Amino acid sequence: MPDDLNLPEFPIPEDLRGQVTITTLDRIYNWGRRASVWPMFWGLACCAIEMIATATSRYDMARFGMEVMRPSPRQTDLMIISGTVTKKLIPQIVRLYNQVPEPKYVMAMGACASGGGPFKEGYNVVSGVDQFLPVDVYVPGCPPTPQALIHGFLTLHKKIAAQPIKAIPGYRKGTLEPLPIPVLGPDLINLRDLPRIPSAVPGSDPETA
Repeated sequence: MPDDLNLPEFPIPEDLRGQVTITTLDRIYNWGRRASVWPMFWGLACCAIEMIATATSRYDMARFGMEVMRPSPRQTDLMIISGTVTKKLIPQIVRLYNQVPEPKYVMAMGACASGGGPFKEGYNVVSGVDQFLPVDVYVPGCPPTPQALIHGFLTLHKKIAAQPIKAIPGYRKGTLEPLPIPVLGPDLINLRDLPRIPSAVPGSDPETA
């Protein structure tokens, strides 16, 4: 067992190290989760090339138990938004996110996914995927290097390791509602914004609100 699972407040005698581990259920369970994260095998733009390079032998993301990149969202834990997110594409991204089983995580890779990047003022680009999905880790860069993406992986591992089991979505009581899928019409409509729009609330008057 790795040494980081041992509780420092319970020292283990030198002659028993390697044979005995004192830990908690949260630590050992999260150790297994963070060591077997399966990203979804897809890409959106130029950041996807750097993501693919991270999986090669030079950088070897298999060191972190993340070499299994699955083409199906139902077999993944992590969505890496690797590239420019357009208004035409975001409904499909949210639809795929809803198909990923809990617990699931989202990583915004690059300036475009994080805030729109150099296309932020464009009429067809979403100014950050976090307007529609809960992002856990942001990886800066345009595009980020494989080393930056690996740093994002390690940051995600720290977040997973610090999560109590009872606080993990999907393990709590109650039903998890899927995220509303944006509607693409003359412009993109984020259904989560409707309660904040006075004209969208029945019985409200936009002129007096």
